[in-house]
Amino acid sequence: MKTSTLHDPKGSINSLSALRAACTALPGVDAAAQQQIADREAELTKPAGSLGRLEELTRWLGGWQKRARPQLERVQILIFAGNHGVVWQGVSPWPQDVTAQMVQNFETGGAAINQLACVADARLRVVPVLGLASSTDFTTAPAMTEAAFLEAVRTGYDAVPRECDLLCLGEMGIGNTTAAAALAAGLFGGTGGDWAGRGTGLDAPGVAHKARVIDAALAFHKAEMAGAQGASEAGSNYAKPFGTLTPASGVQEADSHGTASDVEAGVAGVTGFDPLEISRRLGGYELAALLGATLAARHSGIPVLLDGFVCTAAVAPLARLAAGENGAGTGGLAHTCLSHCSAEAGHARLAERLGLVPLLDLGLRLGEASGAALAVPLLRAAVACHTGMATFAQAAVSGRT
Repeated sequence: MKTSTLHDPKGSINSLSALRAACTALPGVDAAAQQQIADREAELTKPAGSLGRLEELTRWLGGWQKRARPQLERVQILIFAGNHGVVWQGVSPWPQDVTAQMVQNFETGGAAINQLACVADARLRVVPVLGLASSTDFTTAPAMTEAAFLEAVRTGYDAVPRECDLLCLGEMGIGNTTAAAALAAGLFGGTGGDWAGRGTGLDAPGVAHKARVIDAALAFHKAEMAGAQGASEAGSNYAKPFGTLTPASGVQEADSHGTASDVEAGVAGVTGFDPLEISRRLGGYELAALLGATLAARHSGIPVLLDGFVCTAAVAPLARLAAGENGAGTGGLAHTCLSHCSAEAGHARLAERLGLVPLLDLGLRLGEASGAALAVPLLRAAVACHTGMATFAQAAVSGRT
């Protein structure tokens, strides 16, 4: 089995402008393959639509794999690990050393994700981004230099194996829920209190402190946030107060799992709005790698299962950059599916703003691709039903009259 890695089809990503071009020139879904899947679905021995989202998932997988018969023979789990300078602000009850210690735990098979990867029959790889060098405390400076941000993106891009039927993404990094919450606020508006959650086990005073730290970061980067705040007000979906959105939220799904291309189109062109610059300033190395891996998967036609809050926030800039100008299936996250809704406070809000509908809701807040791994057997079930069931003609079952 080949294990070679991807290379950017547009050349090396060596500047923000080159990365922006790679994020906006995206291949679309194979509509012909999806139609073939739908045609077969209509002939299977069951009432039309009776398998619900399983049928949607089969079309989603096949459309991005460009196969009329989707398969899940080669499932890859990638965990990107990184350290965060904002930890020194006391936003986590765990020391930064735990990041490296957990990487070692992954590599020796002792973590939850190792067990879940076995259950999912998936390969697992952990990538310490930039050697686990710490980002800068983003309350006093940008989290990453432009060069380091681009290197982290390239690390994620190059980590994606070429021979892959499904990519599951996860992360590990003490302090990264603070970065995710700050990034969500930078991209979609709101305060630290709107996005901060318990992370790795903060109590109520700890969450309040975390929210203040995020607010301090937003204040420090206020000039750079101005474009994002304007963008938040440009689309009615983003301008609604927190906690008042309905599941539909006026978002038109671009394909079966729900990418909000129409909303993205309303905000992506706002003058001064630069999701990549916001990511550089408020994110972290493993978040940048997650963005790069998701971009690589899109360029190579690999469907992606996203994990929880950190993973979703990390890839949100791709959704905001790619407006889906060519219709269904061209949104920046159209090739992704949200595996679960995390118990982290901001995740449901963030998923809603991106038009992502989670497959599972199990109260998880572990990270490390745990939710993505748990969703793999669900996808395997969808594929098994579609490829293994008999048609009405094969089973000599009378069709509907």
